[in-house]
Amino acid sequence: METPKVFESEYRFCQILWDHEPIKSTELSKLCEAELGWKKATTYTVIKRLSERGVIKSENAVITSLVTKEQVQESQIDEVVERTFNGSIPQFIAAFTRNRKLSKNEIDEIQKMIDECKDN
Repeated sequence: METPKVFESEYRFCQILWDHEPIKSTELSKLCEAELGWKKATTYTVIKRLSERGVIKSENAVITSLVTKEQVQESQIDEVVERTFNGSIPQFIAAFTRNRKLSKNEIDEIQKMIDECKDN
């Protein structure tokens, strides 16, 4: 199943939800007002929109996610790699690391991921 698209403002909403779920919609609305500056109507509009797209569900005014943070992140990365780098992971990594100084620990972590991919 393909992960539904989550746009930037929706992602910030989802981060609040992931940190507090399951949560009553009234409490979620208060958190969105405090953290995002949203009015109650905005929060309820986003709840409706994300529910329709299968990102979250609302049952008896309790909101829970149907997709994980990791699923949304992976979907967004896949989209960027496909659109910007013609699907090329090496081009993506080259662009990502070109102007960054990686620590030895980061290099070791990346090498471990590469080694695990070779074993699969």
